[in-house]
Amino acid sequence: MVEINELKFNENGLIPVVVTDYYTKKVLTVAYMNEESLKISIKEGKTCFYSRSRKTLWRKGETSGNYQNIVSIKADCDKDALTVEVVKDGPACHLGTDSCFNDYVYLSDDYKEFTYHSLYELIKGRKTDKKEGSYTTYLFNEGIDKILKKVGEESTEVIVGAKNQDVKETTYEISDLLYHVFVLMVEMGISIDDVTDELARRHVIDHKVKQKKMQ
Repeated sequence: MVEINELKFNENGLIPVVVTDYYTKKVLTVAYMNEESLKISIKEGKTCFYSRSRKTLWRKGETSGNYQNIVSIKADCDKDALTVEVVKDGPACHLGTDSCFNDYVYLSDDYKEFTYHSLYELIKGRKTDKKEGSYTTYLFNEGIDKILKKVGEESTEVIVGAKNQDVKETTYEISDLLYHVFVLMVEMGISIDDVTDELARRHVIDHKVKQKKMQ
């Protein structure tokens, strides 16, 4: 474990902090801490930064309610920068977005980024900004009954593929099922974070049960 007095704060008494989402590993924001804000963060278990513009401490979420619950704090090899993993209670950016990092400066054509979050946002966009000829938009226009019917159909296809021991077919059908479940989630206002939090809650409960059985 690295002690606070081992960290190398700059000439202004600050150290840069990269905040990442514990679940998605996505970079949420970059901020600064001084020794006092770091101690507060550790004591309270929530991020507290130092505002260079206002020259004062600020607790993330103090006014917005979008607190960042700290899971871990790590120092780099030179001990002059920190990464903080958090479980967030809301958007990380003051603009209301999940992360402060959303605008590409460069994107290689050779490495196309895919995440469940990016797929979810794409589907969500088809609901808010309907695109003519889009199958996703068609599902939203048809409504919940049509979406549920497709979820049911794709679930059956997964079962058939698995029953036939066809890995390729089953993989294909699971992908179809996931897509339609995402459409259902958007339709019902359920986010990926909602599902992630529920799974994490179950993981914690399961871990506690296992620990109890081992005692």
